[in-house]
Amino acid sequence: MSRQQPQPSSFKVYVRWRPLTPNESSTAEMERSVTQHNESTQSISLSLQPHFHRPRTWKSGASFTQIFETSGINRTVFESVVAPTLPQVMDGATCNFFAYGHSGSGKTHTIVGYNYEDNEQLGLCLSAARDLFRTLDEVNVGLTTGEIAQGENKQELGVAVRLYELRGRFAFDLFNNSTECHVREGPDGQTHIRGKTEILEGRKVRVRPIVALPCWTFDELRNKIQAGLEMRKTGSSSAHDESSRTHAVLELEVVNKALIDARNAVIDRESELVPIGKRATDVYLEEQKNAYIRTPEGRFIPNPDCPPNQERIDAAEAEKREYETRLKAAEAAVAECFNSRRHPCLGGKFVFVDLAGSEYFDQGTDASAVGQKQTSQERQQGRQINADLFSLKEVIRARALNSSRIPFRSSSLTMVLRSHFLGSTKAQSAMVLTVSPSKAQFAATVNILKYGSLVAVAGGVGQK
Repeated sequence: MSRQQPQPSSFKVYVRWRPLTPNESSTAEMERSVTQHNESTQSISLSLQPHFHRPRTWKSGASFTQIFETSGINRTVFESVVAPTLPQVMDGATCNFFAYGHSGSGKTHTIVGYNYEDNEQLGLCLSAARDLFRTLDEVNVGLTTGEIAQGENKQELGVAVRLYELRGRFAFDLFNNSTECHVREGPDGQTHIRGKTEILEGRKVRVRPIVALPCWTFDELRNKIQAGLEMRKTGSSSAHDESSRTHAVLELEVVNKALIDARNAVIDRESELVPIGKRATDVYLEEQKNAYIRTPEGRFIPNPDCPPNQERIDAAEAEKREYETRLKAAEAAVAECFNSRRHPCLGGKFVFVDLAGSEYFDQGTDASAVGQKQTSQERQQGRQINADLFSLKEVIRARALNSSRIPFRSSSLTMVLRSHFLGSTKAQSAMVLTVSPSKAQFAATVNILKYGSLVAVAGGVGQK
């Protein structure tokens, strides 16, 4: 758990009702009403009779910032949820946005959309990228035409995109053939996502982080995201034929060429250091092994005929220190990119998380009315998803309480989000709950709204 003292940040929760699907055309919509408490918070009440003769009702507290009805389009959601945070990203902050709901409720439609050509239906991520590029283009106008044409200006701003999914204890890089990556906390206290070890020429050993693809136009970024999403894993569930069984994370970071080159240099220096460090360790162990002999009694004593070759050990250690110095210099160059930046937006991020589909079935009712019973695999996946979501809520709660201990290590999801949350101490983050208005989905919808209400309370929304 982190001992770093966080600062309170704003976390809002929204509700988005999706329209009835063609398969639900014969299903009635649940009755619902919205009660306005003040300018920023609302409460929502639901009333319906899905399976019983007596009405079942549920009412939230003053938890939600805004309710989007079934007629609301992606552009409307973007203008209310994401667009107001663009100035914060342009000031170098990180803004996080989550979509949570049961399978088929419209999470992926909300985050990325399905029509990449219709500006009104672009998901939150692509809409944010479009507006971000427009703003960066205005900033880049100050650069000289000749420098840009020759590609020599290291200050020209673009957007680096990362796209990966989280499943269990692993991340899968969708820009690198879904390469399996380990999510681990390093000795520096930071979370590192690393792929498989690659053996390169000259004994170099490289372990790639999540691939960041630099883009200089919106069309370029849109095409790369579209290709990456083709790699995302989906599977059939009891609620949806194409259910997302993973959490998808999509990051948009403001970068320039100097920062990209500096980060690549760090990867190169690390690949050079690994074999040198291993050789230094091997030399030390070889010399120590030869310097001792075992007595008949089983004890180890110094070997008078073969003392350790200290010069060989010192030479190997000196070479290791040389490459460590090179790595530190490369890391310092990355820091210098931020220290010498001409614009505060460098490093600013939009982070969008399409959370895995939540499946919930009311076992106290007729299961056939709410969907088929879950399979054992779905139940196992559901337990993992629920554990991740609980950890996410607890992290949000701890941050809202300004706790000195944040449970980031509770799940791979919160470990990955650690740097994003700590980078958003002065920025807005939000969750969009996507829910179905169908009476047949009452149990699942209430389950989603209950979780969102808990998250809102945990984030300090509606509390005086």
